[in-house]
Amino acid sequence: MRVKSELDPDVDDLAPTGPDVTVYDEVHFVTYLRLLDADADRADWMEVARIVLHRDPVTETGRTRKCWESHLARAQWMTKIGYRRILEQTVEEVRNTGC
Repeated sequence: MRVKSELDPDVDDLAPTGPDVTVYDEVHFVTYLRLLDADADRADWMEVARIVLHRDPVTETGRTRKCWESHLARAQWMTKIGYRRILEQTVEEVRNTGC
């Protein structure tokens, strides 16, 4: 990993959508885990957005909903595809550095 994950970082309006794990993804690993846990518990998206994403779903419902959907989708992508890319990146780094 290139950067350290943060416990409660602010988020962009939209999560990344590309095929590679980004620095943003690495910073937001804990955010993604919190979103996945909340989704598994069927928590209210508005409450999750307020607590995890630091957004106000009452005053900015549409923007907040898109933010929540985007980050939850990226969290789900990380569990299905992104984690493999992390392993591939780690193998590449080890090969390049000899460690």
